[in-house]
Amino acid sequence: MMADVVAAVLKVLTTIGLILYYWLEAIFLTFVPKRLRYKDISKETVLITGGGSGIGRLLALRFAKLGTRVVLWDINREGCEETERQVRELGGQAYVYDCDVSDCNSINKRAAQVKQEVGSITILVNNAGIVTGKRFLDCSEKEIVKTFEVNALSHFWMCKAFIPDMIAKNHGHLVSIASLAGLGGVVGLTDYCASKFAAVGFDETLRLEIKAEGYDGIKSTVVCPFFTNTGMFAGATPGIFGFLKPEFVADEIMSAVLTNQEMLIIPKLFYVMYMLKS
Repeated sequence: MMADVVAAVLKVLTTIGLILYYWLEAIFLTFVPKRLRYKDISKETVLITGGGSGIGRLLALRFAKLGTRVVLWDINREGCEETERQVRELGGQAYVYDCDVSDCNSINKRAAQVKQEVGSITILVNNAGIVTGKRFLDCSEKEIVKTFEVNALSHFWMCKAFIPDMIAKNHGHLVSIASLAGLGGVVGLTDYCASKFAAVGFDETLRLEIKAEGYDGIKSTVVCPFFTNTGMFAGATPGIFGFLKPEFVADEIMSAVLTNQEMLIIPKLFYVMYMLKS
């Protein structure tokens, strides 16, 4: 009986100690410039879905500048080839593959090809996304299914294809490009919001599962930006905040990845709104 009491007391004290430690760590890190905490990724190989345009292309160029080998996937091969050209102009290495990430079989086929021709992927960026921009009752069944296949289910299939190699080495980084629409509903984006909620939930749960299994060398980052001016939301009215500049979003994503930040919300004001909602 006494042993049980002692064990319970020790558990409570340990929990309090950990809470205090993480509070102090968080306070300390706010005063340490992020650049001083950047990790070296020069020997990594990154795969970016939707690498043929927008945020995917901007991330590819930023990764290339840091010496990372870049693997580009997109249903639009011409777009990927243009990204490849820009990467090589920077002196980087890029590999292009056309792939429909809404198709699990296509993902598995390309994944096997990449592993054979390039090697293991150590940073996986699930960036590909689509939006219908229609109210719920105006969305066809086909459009709704396609939204989930690209924005959410592709994350499942991509991770299934590449995480086993990360687990084998206890090394890797998963990046999920979600959206603020994955944290709160937006009128006219029912299917998009629901798919991004799924992406956020998938990232959070997978992170916990990986940690619970003891793979502390595998990191993850989920990215939740406001409307970004990539053309994807042409015609939308972002209100008083305006559209985010793609270059700014890409820089923030890179900073989050290089510091192993688990959740990135852009702009920072929305952290407060997210906490208030919680």
